[in-house]
Amino acid sequence: MAGAAVPFHASGHPIRLGGPIFLKTDDPQEMAREHRRLGYSAAYCPNAKPDDTARVREIEKAFAAEKVAIAEVGAWVNMLDPDLQKRQQNMRFVTGRLALAEAVGARCCVDIAGSMNPKVWYGPHPGNFSKEFFDATVENCRRLIDEVKPTRTKFTLEMMGWSLPDGPDAYLRLIKAIDRKAFAVHMDVCNGINSPERFYQSGKFIEECFRKLGPWIVSCHAKDLAWVVEMNVHFVEVVPGRGEVDYRSYLRELAKLPSEAPLMLEHLKTAEEYEEGKRHIRQVGADVAVEFA
Repeated sequence: MAGAAVPFHASGHPIRLGGPIFLKTDDPQEMAREHRRLGYSAAYCPNAKPDDTARVREIEKAFAAEKVAIAEVGAWVNMLDPDLQKRQQNMRFVTGRLALAEAVGARCCVDIAGSMNPKVWYGPHPGNFSKEFFDATVENCRRLIDEVKPTRTKFTLEMMGWSLPDGPDAYLRLIKAIDRKAFAVHMDVCNGINSPERFYQSGKFIEECFRKLGPWIVSCHAKDLAWVVEMNVHFVEVVPGRGEVDYRSYLRELAKLPSEAPLMLEHLKTAEEYEEGKRHIRQVGADVAVEFA
């Protein structure tokens, strides 16, 4: 029929959508089946240690059997903690998380670059945009990759609104400076929306991110932003569909990537909120002729 939308899988690929599950079990087979029951084709990595070979293999086998991709292993510690002892401890932890991602075949291990804030591990600080911060991040990423030597996974950073990388150009500078094939991009567009312009023109910002960073994107986060009106700019994370992020652009760009990158729901409070967010994303996908794996 003339004018009919063509599903993106014809020229690209279906999107793998995932999120946390609330089933109380430590059994990988039960967890994998629960993801599929919820309509998820991607997952956060279950708890495991990289040297627990039997459990790692059990996780990989169980999720592969259900055709659920393990999208990411989260690290979520401050690699630039002002306290040297804590920084060294955190780097050892991230090294272990990257080793787990490699062992289980996750798409990536993800952290933020860190913060020089001495009180909040991800908090704002004037030094977070300094040359010292940039150079230390390059050194940290190289060190992690060179120690683990991953071949099946990537090490990635999330953008943050108040530290590097805070947008696609800063991320490109890091990619060039780090100069490692195992360094890639984890795309969280909400983290990069740090101004009214990016908030109101989120579709344009999303398209810029994917245009500049697309070849390196290996996993993504799904959430939404609303503006709380007060005497200064205040964005809050909300369930997808309750905010202003342009999911039509997000899903279209994601489906066109040269390689498959899962989209993972995060930071919601209840199973009902995750269900609401999932329904919204799937409805937007139907509206723009994007399919899901």
